[in-house]
Amino acid sequence: MMTAQASSTPTPLNIIIHPQSLFSILDHTLRRNEGQERVIGTLLGTRSDDGTEIEIRSAFAVPHIESAAQVEIDMEYHKTMYNLYHKANPKEILVGWYATSLELNAFSALIQNFYSSVSDGTYPYPAVHLTMQANPSSDISIRTYISTNVGVLPEKVSESCLFVPVPNELRYSESERSGLELIASAKNNESRDTSIISDVASLERSIEEVLTMLDRVSAYVSSVQDGTTPANVAIGKFLLANLSLAPKVDADELEKLFNSHLQDILLVVYLSNTIKTQMELFNGLKRTAVIS
Repeated sequence: MMTAQASSTPTPLNIIIHPQSLFSILDHTLRRNEGQERVIGTLLGTRSDDGTEIEIRSAFAVPHIESAAQVEIDMEYHKTMYNLYHKANPKEILVGWYATSLELNAFSALIQNFYSSVSDGTYPYPAVHLTMQANPSSDISIRTYISTNVGVLPEKVSESCLFVPVPNELRYSESERSGLELIASAKNNESRDTSIISDVASLERSIEEVLTMLDRVSAYVSSVQDGTTPANVAIGKFLLANLSLAPKVDADELEKLFNSHLQDILLVVYLSNTIKTQMELFNGLKRTAVIS
C-alpha cells in the first residue's frame, strides 16, 4: 500500500467541523454492537484551493472488526458508500476518517495509511483523523490530526506513523443554530423531547438574547471606564468593528421602517390566507358538483 506524500503538499492549518457530521458520528456510536469499544467511519467535505483549510460536512459509518491482535475493515462497503455520497454531493470529497475513541494505536496507523493511500485515499493531501469521546457522563471531546510516516524499514511503514494535532473549530449556519438551540432546549426535560416554537416566539427569544448581550457589553464597557476591569485591546477592537457595521439611522426613522415592513408582512399573510380560503371554497364546490 503506497503512502508516500509529497513534501511540497500543503498541510491543513485549520479543520472546520459542521454539526451534521457530528450527529452522524454520534448516531453511529449509539448503534454500535454490544461490547464494541469504538466505531470508525469516513469523513467527507471540501478542501480550500491552497489545501490549508478543510471543512468536514458529512460522515458515514464503515463496518469493522477490531481485536487485540488484528483489525478488519470492509473496504468494499467504504468504496460503495463513498461513490453514492459523491454522486449525491459531487462537491464533497474524501478528507479522512473518524473514530469514537481518543486513543491512538498501531491500528489507527494502519487505517490512517489506508485513507492516505494513492489509490483510494486523499493522496497527495494528508488524511484527517478525527477522534471523539462521547461518554454520557462527560462532555464531548473532539480532536483532529494529520500524520506523517516515521517507519524506518519499508515493511513497517504501513504500521507506524506520527499523528500531528491540528486545530479545529465547530461552525454552523443560522438555520443550523436554530436547530441546535431547539435540540439543546430538551436537555432539561426528563422525557428529552421539545416542541417546535412558532416564528413569533422564536423572534421574541432572539430579541431577548440580543438585549441580554447588549446589557452584558454595556456593563463591561462601564466597568472598564470605571477602572474596575482592566481594558482588553482585542475586545475593544472587536466591539468597534461591530459597531461600525451598524447603520446610522435615526430612532424614529428606524421605527417607521420597521412598522412599514411589518405592515407589508401582515398584508402578505392576509393575501395568502385569502387565497387559501378561496382555494378551499373552490375545492368544496367542485366536490359538491361531482357528488350531485
